[in-house]
Amino acid sequence: MTSTSRRNRSISTKVTDAEYNQIVARAAPSTVSEWAREILVKAIEPVDIEFLLLAELLALRTIVLNLNFALAEGGPPPTSEAMRRLIDRADGEKVNRAHRHVAEFSGAASTTSQSARDEDHG
Repeated sequence: MTSTSRRNRSISTKVTDAEYNQIVARAAPSTVSEWAREILVKAIEPVDIEFLLLAELLALRTIVLNLNFALAEGGPPPTSEAMRRLIDRADGEKVNRAHRHVAEFSGAASTTSQSARDEDHG
């Protein structure tokens, strides 16, 4: 292990006896410390499946909202070709939109956390 990757910080928290027993059971066969570290490190970035679901949800939202607006304006139902273009556009944008949403959420979460810390120390 190099000096730049040495683990030299720790995180601790208090739990009830019941919570601790649940954590120990969930952590097995690893130690609680190993299990907790893995969970915390994984929590830094969205899980691939969660990111995929967000991207698909955003694509579906794009399609549904565009269809609702088109139908609400009283126009004819969209053609198969128009639907294909809409689906292709939604699919083409979904990953970038998901990245933007995650970044916006992360930024808002860190701003909220900083504001809470500022209030605690103010």
